[in-house]
Amino acid sequence: MDPVTLEDVKRDPEVDALIVKGNEHLGAMGFTEHSHRHLNLVAKIGYNVLEHLGYDRRLAELAAIAGYLHDIGNVISRQDHGQTGALLAYRILTRLGMPAGEVATIVGAIGNHEEEYGQAVNTVGAALILADKSDVHRSRVRNNDISTFDIHDRVNYAVEHSFLRVDASRRTITLELTIDLSISTPMEYFEIFLTRMMMCRRAAAFLDCHFGLVANEARLL
Repeated sequence: MDPVTLEDVKRDPEVDALIVKGNEHLGAMGFTEHSHRHLNLVAKIGYNVLEHLGYDRRLAELAAIAGYLHDIGNVISRQDHGQTGALLAYRILTRLGMPAGEVATIVGAIGNHEEEYGQAVNTVGAALILADKSDVHRSRVRNNDISTFDIHDRVNYAVEHSFLRVDASRRTITLELTIDLSISTPMEYFEIFLTRMMMCRRAAAFLDCHFGLVANEARLL
């Protein structure tokens, strides 16, 4: 049997329904966008992290699949969505014919990506954390009324550009941000995203790399 690919997962009607409805549910609760845009980006970044660091291409593909599926648990509840998402992914990937070892790697990554308690438990999980937590951008804000922005809306909206740079020769992974300082400040970014940045630092260390944060060309980490 051919390996299960990211494209196989994307074509699955059940996966698509879970993504669409999960994003709708988060929108009803006032959370930022978690649509196909976010999932495709996380899948791509996760793949690139491992590919640039010289890992096996199949492992990079598993990171991409984990990135695409990591938020499907939102269809059930935002709370503990990593664990519910892992259970949903287990059933879907098993149905698609993925070997048990690969399934176990992916569900372990998904089940440990939440910032409240997550940590890198395997290489795929480390790439997933770095990819997911680096997606900060104004396009994720759903509130159209700037005057009613809370700090999460304001910080996300202030980020005009974000890029996760991987330097294999220096063993560094750096999140580069361009922030509109008239909307928010790097201090506010740290206020709400400090836990995420600590997760990224540990995830990078799992990959034998150093994590850095640069905002408006100034190094903060």
